Amino acid sequence: MTPSAVVVIPARLSSTRLPRKMLLAETGRTLLEHTWRNAASAHGPLATVVATDSDEIAAAVRAFGGDVVMTSPEAPSGTARIVEALDRLPAADVIVNVQGDEPELPATAIDLAVRLLARCPHAGVATLVTPLRRRDDLDDPAAVKAELTPWRHPAGAGGAGTGPIEAGCWRAITFSRAAVPYARDWSDALLAAEPPLYWQHVGVYAYRRQVLETWDSLPESRLAVHESLEQLRVVEAGIPIVAGAIAHAARGIDTPKDYANFVARQRAVG
Repeated sequence: MTPSAVVVIPARLSSTRLPRKMLLAETGRTLLEHTWRNAASAHGPLATVVATDSDEIAAAVRAFGGDVVMTSPEAPSGTARIVEALDRLPAADVIVNVQGDEPELPATAIDLAVRLLARCPHAGVATLVTPLRRRDDLDDPAAVKAELTPWRHPAGAGGAGTGPIEAGCWRAITFSRAAVPYARDWSDALLAAEPPLYWQHVGVYAYRRQVLETWDSLPESRLAVHESLEQLRVVEAGIPIVAGAIAHAARGIDTPKDYANFVARQRAVG
């Protein structure tokens, strides 16, 4: 049975490379509203909520009919913002973290992340990946790589990970901005391997509620700080992460060029 789920979109007003990007509205809708509408069209989640520290963002969300919870400006990450809001969110087994600057994330990707937790009950977190086929992306630290192995169900007490493989599901070993796994003998053919050898991480997380309830007690992660990847804190804490594949990565909006291209794509489709 698919667990009940709520989507939370952490959103802050300050951003370095693209100031006030959540409220940019050259398409007639704010960037945040585009993300909210996509997320709200997913079939599984019971609700879609924006978590923010900005009164201006909160007013914009209410204006387009969305639900909002206020959080502290001191929250160090989107996940921390969700943890702070947890007791004010609708009751659900799973909380899906969708970044506010992902306006083109398919709703089907959100539903897939939730279904992964139903298929893999020993996973504490589900996330998404897409095959990485370009050498430029492999060498780009902005394209986060996921190192994966097939998901195996437990074979019984003390036998975790030695049972049957769950088709189409992958267990995350680690994440890195570096080109992992490292190839001692490189060939461009490695980028065409089937099943893929190289994966790009898609930053969507479906957390079991109990993982977020214990978030503040998880050990600090030097790797998470070193790579600036908060999912490494989950890896180091020993919480299994299941990953599912989607065909393409959504285009996040980080720079003025990203936003201009997004506006052009929106205008092209009417």
